[in-house]
Amino acid sequence: MQPNSFFSNASLYLAPHGEPPLPRAGFILLAVIMALFTGPAIVLNATVIIVSLMHKKLRQPLNYALVNMAVADLGTALTGGVLSVINNAQGYFSLGRTGCVMEGFAVSLFGITSLCTVALIAVERMFVICKPLGPMTFQKNHAFGGIVLSWLWSLTWNVPPLFGWGRYELEGVGTSCAPDWHNRDPHNVSYIVTYFAVCFAVPFAIIIGSYSKLMWTLHQVSKMACVEGGAVAKGEMKVASMVVLMVLTFLVSWLPYASLAMVVVSDPDVKIHPLVGTVPVYLAKSSTVYNPIIYIYLNKQFRKYALPFLLCGRDFDLEDEESELTGVEPSNNKVSPS
Repeated sequence: MQPNSFFSNASLYLAPHGEPPLPRAGFILLAVIMALFTGPAIVLNATVIIVSLMHKKLRQPLNYALVNMAVADLGTALTGGVLSVINNAQGYFSLGRTGCVMEGFAVSLFGITSLCTVALIAVERMFVICKPLGPMTFQKNHAFGGIVLSWLWSLTWNVPPLFGWGRYELEGVGTSCAPDWHNRDPHNVSYIVTYFAVCFAVPFAIIIGSYSKLMWTLHQVSKMACVEGGAVAKGEMKVASMVVLMVLTFLVSWLPYASLAMVVVSDPDVKIHPLVGTVPVYLAKSSTVYNPIIYIYLNKQFRKYALPFLLCGRDFDLEDEESELTGVEPSNNKVSPS
């Protein structure tokens, strides 16, 4: 019996003569690469959660979404990351059909929650900076509402495969599981198309829309700031560079995965080597490392407590920044610090 014979599409991950899609050294290399992503992801996201519990100053509404993202990314690293390392080291998926369903569900749940939280952060920053509803401030109940919505949204669209609409199957080189992009059954295709629309296209549209509004507001503020133009321009450029970095990281992490899924769904005859199919999977999982670095460790408040924690209590002298991507005061025509 082949290790992957538990699965309906196991033949996708075997060469014509029943050989694995990669030599043993190839699986070991993938295990090492995944370990290089997973180890730092666990350390960085766990640090964010721990220092948030230790320091009351970090427990503010605008930081709740950052902590929620760290929780979701830590879940992805512990389930998808660790299991990928183990299975690649063995050269096949070793947990059987039930383990595949459990892993596919857990990784998808945490991954989509993290993705929705990125969208939530974009909306939060847009509301704080652009103030579309006037002087209304961002409160704790707004933050909790957004966090609950991100988990419920992810749960709603990842539960159906457990009850027959869609299914979780092997992906890439056959050492991890995800929603089945290959099954041509109309029932499964309808789920995949819907899943793509609500779990990728919707968050992506929210992120682009929110950050576009944010950038436009900052541009208008800088035009109004005649006296303080130099300082405002510097703040605007810092915010603009961070926004570009956030969007690019999002696209690099998730766009290849979503695009590959849609290619497979739209063209059932397309031939994709399992190794090619694995690269987008790992890029998506690598977001568990990028997210805490970009969204949290570039945040002055978190850095102040996270770096000493990582350095075992050593003092770390931080220079004050001109601005952070957290707030703006249009009435004063300047970007405010975090």
